[in-house]
Amino acid sequence: MGCMPAGRGESLVPQPRPASLAVPVAPSAASAELRQYYRVLQQDLLTRGLLRTDGGGPDTPYDAEDLATNFEAISFFNEYAGRGGGATGGLSRWSGPVRIQAEFGPSVPQRQRRVDDDRVASFAARLGRITKHPISAVQRRGNFHVIFAGKDDSAFVAERVRALLPNISQSDFQLFVDPPRTHYCFVLAGGAQSSPFDYIRGVALIRAEHPDLVRHSCIHEEIAQGLGLLNDSPRARPSIFNDDDEFAFLTSHDEKLLQMLYDPRLTTGMSAEEARPITRIIARELMGQPL
Repeated sequence: MGCMPAGRGESLVPQPRPASLAVPVAPSAASAELRQYYRVLQQDLLTRGLLRTDGGGPDTPYDAEDLATNFEAISFFNEYAGRGGGATGGLSRWSGPVRIQAEFGPSVPQRQRRVDDDRVASFAARLGRITKHPISAVQRRGNFHVIFAGKDDSAFVAERVRALLPNISQSDFQLFVDPPRTHYCFVLAGGAQSSPFDYIRGVALIRAEHPDLVRHSCIHEEIAQGLGLLNDSPRARPSIFNDDDEFAFLTSHDEKLLQMLYDPRLTTGMSAEEARPITRIIARELMGQPL
């Protein structure tokens, strides 16, 4: 799973959703092969005790210092910055309302659409409660689009991504249209060139071939990362912001990271050095530890 910042110079103009979708047809051999691959992958992760849904416990303790350290690593650095990783340059988040809109490729069955749409709506409501920021699920005029699409939906994905992100780089465009199977799901989020850390648009892609648990996990990770938690850190635990796939869903640790990110004492664009004294105070407050 991975998160990437949107190209900083994109023209992020709301675009209409397609008026109609093609009638689903039987999946191609390539799509069926991917579905089997991800089914085996999910079972392997579960067999190894990964994709936990318990949110952590006595085996995953953390304190305020851990929380502050993890927040800095996840909020101020990006594994994809310049495609080589590095500092982002400033705190990134949304200042305006986040309107999350689920979209589906023609190959996605109606039953799966209903499940995923409900999960997006439920998670959006939860994120709004956590951050105290206006975050909601919408059916139209979204500014954070979560596209569920399969291998057979590449033409649909290409059309939507071109409409939503008209100035996307060719490499990022190709990643949406034909992602390597090592990319379970990913998100692009960012702001205008004049205000790159103030997010105004997000687009996530979640593979429709995923089995239920991995697909649900992708909803949690990509939407949360698209809110400004850009990075994964091997030290973050219990957390979905860790490449080891130990946890499937947002944990209490991750909820605190989001509370920190949208705390009004922090300002969009501030550096890690500027934020550090404030985040240590916030982390102690959230953990109930003395200042």
